Amino acid sequence: MKIQHILQKCLEDWKNISHLDFCLLNPDSSIFVSTCDRPLPASAKLEEFLQSNALLVSNTSCCLYKIMHNNHFAFLLVVWGRGDSAATIGELAVCQVQSLLTAYAEKNDKNTFMQNLLLNTYSDVDAFNRAKKLHIATSVRRAVFLVETKQNKDESALATIRNIFSARTRDFITAIDDSGIIIIRELQSTETFEDLNDIAYMLVDMLNTEAMTSAWVSYSNIAGDISQLANAYKEARTALEVGKIFYSMENVFGYNRLGIGRLIYQLPISICEMFIDEIFRDETLDSIDEETLITIKTFFENNLNLSETSRQLYVHRNTLVYRFEKLQKKFGLDIRTFEDALTFKLAMMVVDYIKYSRNNP
Repeated sequence: MKIQHILQKCLEDWKNISHLDFCLLNPDSSIFVSTCDRPLPASAKLEEFLQSNALLVSNTSCCLYKIMHNNHFAFLLVVWGRGDSAATIGELAVCQVQSLLTAYAEKNDKNTFMQNLLLNTYSDVDAFNRAKKLHIATSVRRAVFLVETKQNKDESALATIRNIFSARTRDFITAIDDSGIIIIRELQSTETFEDLNDIAYMLVDMLNTEAMTSAWVSYSNIAGDISQLANAYKEARTALEVGKIFYSMENVFGYNRLGIGRLIYQLPISICEMFIDEIFRDETLDSIDEETLITIKTFFENNLNLSETSRQLYVHRNTLVYRFEKLQKKFGLDIRTFEDALTFKLAMMVVDYIKYSRNNP
């Protein structure tokens, strides 16, 4: 929530309690927030007060207060009312505004610190020192979650995530660019990778039901202290990218659950192209019709079980055998055998990786 909205709500709460009107003016005397449309004191009077050393001045209709932040003039508070009670309420309001400004600035400082930390801007010593100044625990277990909506940048998704974690004051929700929302979650000593997986699925479900948006969620390994968070962020980004390439039917990707996809992702494109040329020679996967492709994927999902595949696809077992024999003649691979099935599966994943790399140089 922006500081302007926070202060506006505070002024309205003060008015409801005290039955007085309040207005905060910027240093140039323009209205920042207000609870009324009353005429302001004369410009000359405001300027005279601003130029003086006084922090408070009052007359029969209102009180004026200077609000300082970090030894600089931040706002001028106008309180309409008479008597000692109005002056006291005004002084309390000044204290609360100053506290809110300090808290908001610290929150922004923490957010900036975390962003720079994820980008590996600081040395380990600098990171620990800055964290201590900002009262951020340095040696607790944390994990990085990365949320990317399948639509363009979605403000409702960010609002939903902030609402989900609103009670967790030690977690950080931020963004470095438009590519996704980053959640740095502080973990209890008993939380495991299974808990991280459950949290990721919870985020997917909540975004689907509350924000009406589909999303991918990835998460890192567990970082033991803040010096490991930059690497954890890289892991979450890698998990998201690898997941979208090789496991496109899924929504949650844990860095510790990427399997063969992580190995292929680290291979040079030239090696991948050499492998495909070796396996398919003059043929390509694009020459396989959609029906056969669905048959192959279903066959792999059912652990090379012909009977279960035929049942799920509502086709006769002999029809499947015929399709696989055509495939064997085309590519020289009989995917009914484990070794050829493994080779074909790897080839499909490598082709997906090559296509992705070409489209995302």
